[in-house]
Amino acid sequence: MSGQPYAVRVSAAAAKVLGALPDHAEDTAWDILTAAADNPWVFPQFDADDQEGEDVRYAAVGQLSLTYWINRHRHSLTVLNIVWLG
Repeated sequence: MSGQPYAVRVSAAAAKVLGALPDHAEDTAWDILTAAADNPWVFPQFDADDQEGEDVRYAAVGQLSLTYWINRHRHSLTVLNIVWLG
């Protein structure tokens, strides 16, 4: 995707989880978010059956998953949830 990357915002709940992650998991989370900022639609829709939910996306790598919302109007992503199964 060309143009400016999307700004990344983190909800308060997700920020708590992000701050408590081991270093390698936090690095992975930021790698995921960097990819999402470059092309928010690179990860699958959270609920493929929700016709109005195409802007809620889900990324999972190993034991880490995160859910984010694409705000097209503000050209930003908001991380809604982070789950670490480690």
